[in-house]
Amino acid sequence: MRYPAPLLVGLLYVTLMSLVPEPHRRRLNAVMVAGAGAAYLSGGGLGGWEFAFTALATWVAYKGLDSWAFIGVGWLLHTVWDVVHHLKGHPIIPFAHDSSFGCALCDPVIALWCLGGGRAPWGPPRRTDEFREARRSALRPWSTTSKE
Repeated sequence: MRYPAPLLVGLLYVTLMSLVPEPHRRRLNAVMVAGAGAAYLSGGGLGGWEFAFTALATWVAYKGLDSWAFIGVGWLLHTVWDVVHHLKGHPIIPFAHDSSFGCALCDPVIALWCLGGGRAPWGPPRRTDEFREARRSALRPWSTTSKE
């Protein structure tokens, strides 16, 4: 269960968050990624780097209030921080030695969902491109818009 349980937690998170209507879903996820960014602050074992990461995660979460892409990036940053803590720091849950490892498996599931626009899996498809004015999409870098 070391591998499937965190992945199932990520899928459960996606399912439950999909029940929240937009735009509240995006804003709630921005708050969640901000909280995840501060999860190691009280005892992660990396000293001042904990504050630096929390500041970065807070900025990314703030940008995520209006952008699913930033929320996805925030979860990917937290994944990296989980791996660092699993290898060099203290676990996210002090009495569960592999908790940072599990978090590092769970977070990319959430990040992929966020980078895909945070859509409800059972809902009708909708346009998720946040960068309509750009020549290329951040979500589909191979597509281009017609010239004016």
